[in-house]
Amino acid sequence: MLKTIDSVFTRYTNHPDFGRLLLRMTFGILMLFHGVAKIDHGVGWISALLEQKGLPGFIAYGVFIGEIVTPVLIIIGWLTRPAAFIYAFNILVATLLVGMGKFYSLTDVGAWALESEALYFLGGLCIMFLGAGKYAVSRQP
Repeated sequence: MLKTIDSVFTRYTNHPDFGRLLLRMTFGILMLFHGVAKIDHGVGWISALLEQKGLPGFIAYGVFIGEIVTPVLIIIGWLTRPAAFIYAFNILVATLLVGMGKFYSLTDVGAWALESEALYFLGGLCIMFLGAGKYAVSRQP
């Protein structure tokens, strides 16, 4: 009985390329909101934070690549794997700069304080390892 249910369910839901598209659209669109916020409000605060850490402030403009360019590439499925690597790296750097004080913290509802950052980072890695699939501008094997 359970095997039959599983077989029927699998027959109707086995669409890995659609799953890749859904994953790409979800993480790409959600990250674009962060990028638009940087366009609206600037990256001055990121630049100041970098300078406090002894890094050159101009690299704050790299956030536009990580939060605007790479999500667009991921959404359309062009250069998906390298874009997803940069996307994940961008999240990692952002977390190292502003989130490490929350590494061992929980929120008021019991969630890990870096849950969103972990989700974005791991989503980027998943996209990097899975590739774009067939619903993309450039199909990768």
